[in-house]
Amino acid sequence: MAAILQFPFRSSVGSLVPLFPLSSPTFLSRFKPVSLSFNSISTPIFRSGTFALRFRSKIRREHCPVAAVMLLPENPVVSDICAAALSGGVALALLRLWAETANRGLDQKLNRKLVHISIGLAFMLCWPMFSSGYRGAIFASLIPGVNIIRMLVLGLGILKDEATVKSMSRYGDYRELLKGPLYYAATITLVCIFYWRTSPISIALICNLCAGDGLADIVGRRFGSEKIFYNKNKSVAGSLAMASAGFLASVGHMYYFSSFGYLEGSSKMVLGFLVVSLASALVESLPISTEIDDNLTVPLTSLLVGSLVF
Repeated sequence: MAAILQFPFRSSVGSLVPLFPLSSPTFLSRFKPVSLSFNSISTPIFRSGTFALRFRSKIRREHCPVAAVMLLPENPVVSDICAAALSGGVALALLRLWAETANRGLDQKLNRKLVHISIGLAFMLCWPMFSSGYRGAIFASLIPGVNIIRMLVLGLGILKDEATVKSMSRYGDYRELLKGPLYYAATITLVCIFYWRTSPISIALICNLCAGDGLADIVGRRFGSEKIFYNKNKSVAGSLAMASAGFLASVGHMYYFSSFGYLEGSSKMVLGFLVVSLASALVESLPISTEIDDNLTVPLTSLLVGSLVF
């Protein structure tokens, strides 16, 4: 049976430096020649026919950020500019799509929630195009950042865009854009800057804000005949839909970002997403949600609870 000996190990590019002496002829004469198995992520292993030496490497996956699908890896700045343009184009195309469906008579409340669900989730899928580090996060934050300015300009009546107002407001009043839609854009912008794609908090926050809160309204209006006993404005079906959608979207995005190496998915993280989604659904169901916009309460709850469980 092969023996496995474990030793601390330091690694650097082009060299392997074990922390125990191998120069002793007496020591070396006891063993046959060995082979080396090593890469930049896995633990290095020396093998022979009679033994294996396994070393603990200090190379950690999170210290090797991956710019997974950068458009121009040889020029990160230009690549980030192109990624921002492409991400902005995706967001603009979705906004125009929902503006068109609103003009064609799709129920205004349903149309508004489809905007709410799709924009944030689609934008998150574009994150791997940006470079690693703070610059990529800043470039990505420009997309929702521009939308903050857009909401201010339209909400203050400086410019007119009836199709956008109709697709993003409850009652067709342009001043509504200064509330929920503005909070929505500001939340995603701040998440990009401060958490970005390496944090499960950003995933939980955006998924509960977009998928969770969006599905809660859609399902609640259609199947929400049974109301919550402490808030007759909210339904059991809507709250269950919010918790389920926020959780499933979070887990899906966890696996998505894990496939690029930005974070390590785990059962513990999945459990954390469940706790955050349940807490967000609970807060959204409280009577206070009718006084404070849920585009504020849901992100704040996700942030606070996520900071505790992750």
